[in-house]
Amino acid sequence: MSKIITLHEFIMDSQAEFPFASGELSRLLNDIVVASKVVSRDVRRAGLTEDILGAQGEINIQGEEQQKLDVVADKAFIKMFETGGEVCGIASEENDDFVAFESEISKFGKYVVLFDPLDGSSNIDVNVSIGTIFSIYRRVSEAGTLATMKDMLQPGNKQVAAGYILYGSSTMLVYTTGHGVNGFTLDPSIGEYCLSHPNMRMPEKSRLYGMNEGNIEICHPGIKDYVQYCQSFENDFETPYSGRYIGSLVADFHRNLIKGGIYIYPKTKTAPKGKLRLLYECNPLAFIAEQAGGLAVTEKERVLDIIPHTLHQRCGYITGSKNQVEKVQELIAKRDSEI
Repeated sequence: MSKIITLHEFIMDSQAEFPFASGELSRLLNDIVVASKVVSRDVRRAGLTEDILGAQGEINIQGEEQQKLDVVADKAFIKMFETGGEVCGIASEENDDFVAFESEISKFGKYVVLFDPLDGSSNIDVNVSIGTIFSIYRRVSEAGTLATMKDMLQPGNKQVAAGYILYGSSTMLVYTTGHGVNGFTLDPSIGEYCLSHPNMRMPEKSRLYGMNEGNIEICHPGIKDYVQYCQSFENDFETPYSGRYIGSLVADFHRNLIKGGIYIYPKTKTAPKGKLRLLYECNPLAFIAEQAGGLAVTEKERVLDIIPHTLHQRCGYITGSKNQVEKVQELIAKRDSEI
């Protein structure tokens, strides 16, 4: 029987990857672990208590109806970040503005965290997998002062770590610090995340594609061409691809990370800037995708190179297996050349 490696052990063994961090990043990742266990517990009780099931009755900054568990998860993570002392400020999908922590210890925190506390929360009531997405940056403001907007608006290529927690048939935490991608499954019998998916690599190509095809007529025609390519016998597999679309970003991404495939959430005529949030969803998953051998683009641009201008900036998003993303880009470029 192989030795069980807990996430805590793995993080401690990996500290040498960040000699500048002096343990702060490791402690921050452990804070995320603790908060995720709290949220995982509450997610699994969602059908048993009215206090955390259903809508909150308020509309968040994204123009979406907040679910009660959105608020529960948001508070759980913010509390850990504020009390941990490693973080000087945060920005969350659920809050209008960023939060600069005011305690003296937090003012000297080296990091900021941008996160979506509960991605796919509209699926809670129907028991579909949901998740938390997080992104960690080194602060650029002076230590000992309050965090600033400049700390939050950094391009994705400046991330020092990113990850997600998937609350599905099991709870999994997947993360990268720029040295590959590793996945850990929560063992409820001991209350620990254990290494279950070491050195995760996304297959370069696959017969899976995922998109809300209800938008096929209002997106870039090159994307429509790609879907038709997937459905034809004239693709690289010479048989139609299989459509797989859950509608929960973390779950869709996780499937493609393991099995290969492509996830497409493009700009459309009704959402010309795209729908997914650059800072809380696209950047962290793009970092993971690239570390696992995949790609993440808008239509033409590498996601991690986008310079953000606002906290809740949106973008079109195409991510997944390298060959499939490149094929979409090829068909988009072909259409553009015909204009």
